Parts: sequence; structure tokens; C-alpha cells
Amino acid sequence: MASTLIKKGLDQLKSKEFREYLMSTHFWGPVANWGIPIAAIADTKKDPKFISGKMTLALCLYSMIFMRFAWKVQPRNLLLFACHFTNEAAQLTQGYRFINYNYLSKEKPAEIEAAPATEEVQKQ
Repeated sequence: MASTLIKKGLDQLKSKEFREYLMSTHFWGPVANWGIPIAAIADTKKDPKFISGKMTLALCLYSMIFMRFAWKVQPRNLLLFACHFTNEAAQLTQGYRFINYNYLSKEKPAEIEAAPATEEVQKQ
């Protein structure tokens, strides 16, 4: 049974339709787009002071629009949909980190805490 599944899978990979799919923008467009969510996921480990709220919002809107596009285009582009769904999740995570760091955190950002100390040094 497993050998027949493997044989069918290999036959599918060798098919003309699959080769045409690999040479289409339906495949390469989403592949190129995967850099955005990969970068956003990698950025979740970085300090939240570097997050741009405006850019995060722009990328959230961008991914929502293109998720809808990927769903509505015929034939549906599920690879593009998955890319933008992943990016939407990553950008919402970044947005939460941005809001938490700048507006909800009880601790003041380091730049604000450091400002009075530098003024005292200058007075002396």
C-alpha cells in the first residue's frame, strides 16, 4: 500500500501539470513572498524597541488584502494564502509586542529612564 502511494506521488511530480505549476507565477510569487513572514518570525526574538508600529500595521493590512486575493483568484492560490496567513499571525504578534512595550508595560523604556540621569550629569 505504501509503495503504491509513493508511486502515485512520484507520477504526480513527473506530470506535465506539475511542471507547468512549478513554472508559473502561482508558485514563484508565493515562494518569493515567504521572505516577509520568515523575517517577521525571526524578529520576534529581537528587542521590541525596534518594532515600527506603522510598518507592522501596514503589513497586517497588506496580508489581509492578499489573503482575500489568494482565496478569490481562480484557481485558488493556497500557497499564497498560507504565506499571508503566516505573515498575518507574525505581524499580529509583533503588533502585540509593540503595544505592550510602548503602552501597556509598567516599566518605562530604557531611553526614558536614562534621560534624567544624563541631565543630572550635565548639571554637575
